[in-house]
Amino acid sequence: MDFNMKKLASDAGVFFTRAVQFTEEKLGQAEKTELDAHFENLLVRADNTKNWTEKILRQTEVLLQPNPSARVEEFLYEKLDRKVPSRVTNGELLAQYMTEAANDFGPTSPYGKTLIKVGETERRLGGAERDFIHSSSINFLNPLRNFLEGDWRTISKERRILQNRRLDLDACKARLKKAKAAEAKAAAVPDFNETRPRNYILSASASALWSDEVEKAEHELRVAQTEFDRQAEVTRLLLEGISSTHVNHLRCLHEFAEAQTTYYAQCYQYMLDLQKQLGNSRGEMLPGTFVGNAESVSPPPDNASPTVAAAASSVAGPAVPTIPVVPTAVGAPGSAPSVEALNASDVKPPASGTRKARVLYDYEAADSSELSLLSDEMITVYSLPGMDPDWLVGERGNQKGKVPVTYLELLS
Repeated sequence: MDFNMKKLASDAGVFFTRAVQFTEEKLGQAEKTELDAHFENLLVRADNTKNWTEKILRQTEVLLQPNPSARVEEFLYEKLDRKVPSRVTNGELLAQYMTEAANDFGPTSPYGKTLIKVGETERRLGGAERDFIHSSSINFLNPLRNFLEGDWRTISKERRILQNRRLDLDACKARLKKAKAAEAKAAAVPDFNETRPRNYILSASASALWSDEVEKAEHELRVAQTEFDRQAEVTRLLLEGISSTHVNHLRCLHEFAEAQTTYYAQCYQYMLDLQKQLGNSRGEMLPGTFVGNAESVSPPPDNASPTVAAAASSVAGPAVPTIPVVPTAVGAPGSAPSVEALNASDVKPPASGTRKARVLYDYEAADSSELSLLSDEMITVYSLPGMDPDWLVGERGNQKGKVPVTYLELLS
């Protein structure tokens, strides 16, 4: 082991000098070299960039992986430079449970068929989520991490060096100031009328020594000033590079937004497909089903107008009570006739159970048994025994017909 005692002593001396200078500055006993306003602004912008990048990075990680244990596991694998094992998404796990439940209950039963359909959609949603997380990690998280672990570490290192160069410069300034003061004091001491020659000789020697100390301090100050200026220029160039970092992060942010848009568009399309599948299999549902909460409004069809889409977004609000449908066995004696072929002249509203409803979307009647609807109009609705739970009877003046529940907001 090469142990250089002289270098160790020199480094210890420099460290002690810097510590003394820093302490005196904090106590207000020493002057501090101030950086120009532009440089200070660059420092502030760099610090803000670092702080907000850390916060955005951490919160994006929480968004992509809400499970803190999973995030810790991924962090450990990354630090150990090992590949993160593939993890099943929540949607894929739910799809697995639904498929197993369908096989247990009977895949040919109405409940089993629906479980399989919903499970398949959840599997597709889980796959879309996996693709979104992967894309966001590569195009958004990795560039942010690279800045914090690469460029920012370099900037921090150069800033520490600049701080040390400034302390050295200010220490040289203080040393030169003290040497000049001592030299002036020593030059004023000698007295040519001095009766003791020995004292005069000592005073002259001290003045010469302080003169040499001043020259040495001036030389050290010039060297320190040169090193400080060089380091300030290096640090300034790195800080000005933050503008390029902002441009890069802006591009990554656009890619993250595009990935998120694609992900939600896929989810919306998958749920539309599932809704159509479930709508086609309504006839297989068991009798006695209750009408769901009218707040759970289905998304507007693909050809819906912007007005319809805007109306759909305003449905959020307090839960609306549902209207129960009296279960009636199909074909049982005394059962009410089906309302599938609704004759407006034969249907009479019940004595109680009618209520008002606001129309959410435009609806074009498919046949004479249905009632066409206009967005935002108010109608009276009620249910009849044995009626499909997805439909109600609607009245508007003398007009009467079946209306879909999903197009209505039931009012209390």
